[in-house]
Amino acid sequence: MKAHHFLAFDLGAESGRTILGKIDADRIMTRELSRFPNGPVQVLGHLHWNIYSLFEEVKKGMKACLEEAGVYPESLAVDTWGVDFGLLAEDGSILGLPLAYRDARTKGAMEEFFERVPKEKIYQWTGIQFLPFNTLFQLYAMVRDKSPVLKNASGLLFMPDLLTYLLTGEKTSEFSLASTSQLLDPHRGIWHEKLLASLGIPRGIMQDVLSPGTVIGTLSPAVAQEIGLEETLVIATASHDTAAAVAAIPASGANWAYISSGTWSLMGLETPRPIINKKALESNFTNEGGVSGTIRFLKNITGLWLLQQCRKEWAKKAPLTYEELTSLAEEAPAFRAFIDPDWPNFLNPPSMPEAIRRFCLKTGQTPPLTIPETSRCILESLALKYRLTLSQLRQLTDMPIERIHLIGGGSQNQFLCQLTADATGLPVVAGPAEATATGNIMVQALALGYVASLDDIRKIIRNSFALKSYEPSRAKDWDLAFSRFQNLLDS
Repeated sequence: MKAHHFLAFDLGAESGRTILGKIDADRIMTRELSRFPNGPVQVLGHLHWNIYSLFEEVKKGMKACLEEAGVYPESLAVDTWGVDFGLLAEDGSILGLPLAYRDARTKGAMEEFFERVPKEKIYQWTGIQFLPFNTLFQLYAMVRDKSPVLKNASGLLFMPDLLTYLLTGEKTSEFSLASTSQLLDPHRGIWHEKLLASLGIPRGIMQDVLSPGTVIGTLSPAVAQEIGLEETLVIATASHDTAAAVAAIPASGANWAYISSGTWSLMGLETPRPIINKKALESNFTNEGGVSGTIRFLKNITGLWLLQQCRKEWAKKAPLTYEELTSLAEEAPAFRAFIDPDWPNFLNPPSMPEAIRRFCLKTGQTPPLTIPETSRCILESLALKYRLTLSQLRQLTDMPIERIHLIGGGSQNQFLCQLTADATGLPVVAGPAEATATGNIMVQALALGYVASLDDIRKIIRNSFALKSYEPSRAKDWDLAFSRFQNLLDS
């Protein structure tokens, strides 16, 4: 195979990155060209995406590819997390800074919307997990609050599609990210007219949905001239970061589950069709779009956000790396206190360590007092939540689950990987850490015909990355811990 070069722009919760990918002889190699902050900006009491700053960083990344790496990429693509969007005016300009999902404006919106459309009906129509910040409820909050921005909008673009629009001038909506909105019919891959009507939003505000791996076009003349990439193609990759990461799972055969571990932990199975029934609703599982017609049947679990926010506060007195925090956690006593990672008050508290303390007091536990104790509490609780989710997956599907693939940044946390193996009683295969950017690149290669299938993508991933396996141990200790954890959740 001739060598081919691609650019991936991966926008995560703490930072964005420009990743150069090279596919050569059935192997992929990646190289980080730039990294830039991507935290929300607070303006007049609301959290927003700094879309124009990100656009400039994307252009800088393209220039770095040409000038520093000396590479002319064949294509490029953008991925981000789901649900967030920007709105366009009639003239094509962006109406204000897009709002970020952790903004407090959606408080109460989900429950209020259920008075318009029952929860059971929404799930039957969309198969999407109920989270208070889903696009459906973000839009309802704008309707409820009589948002002048929404009133004047003629187009809605999700965040990767919005950056693609700035690059190309083309308005599109990619399937994997559109599916997270709770506005899409997962069987037909089109917008659900009744939900849009219930919001009072015209169908014309939404864009036609593209499959991941669709060529959108080339850079606009203005951007191409500024950067010098006149012939580089822009691809609708799997633009939801988890969809890209799942495409990069180095699995073969069947009978495996995955955890995409980062700010969020996304745990689930890859299925050929949505699983929408009463039990799936009760367990709050979601059916999101994947690559090559697959469905990601999964649960969103609050992930390393808990440790990230603690670290942010601790840094005022004790700046510590994640590696140092993990080493401290390993030395702390085991199974002292647990939290439910998905407690609503963990969404965006003023102080995460204080929120953890309050949860423990509320549930009759002695709260962790030190940095090592708190770090261990978080990591053990995540592993126990994975065990609970694994049990639910087994009840909801007839698929035997014999191993877990743990991908993303969390795969570098060896202690978390071992805790996950111990808690679930299953072998854990960790890696690649750069799953999202790698998946983004491989779907670009699929779009251009350099790989033929999702199986081919995964074969290349297996050839390219060193993976580490973790075997389960201490079964009795974890059985007792899980019993305590279940009682805590029930209370």
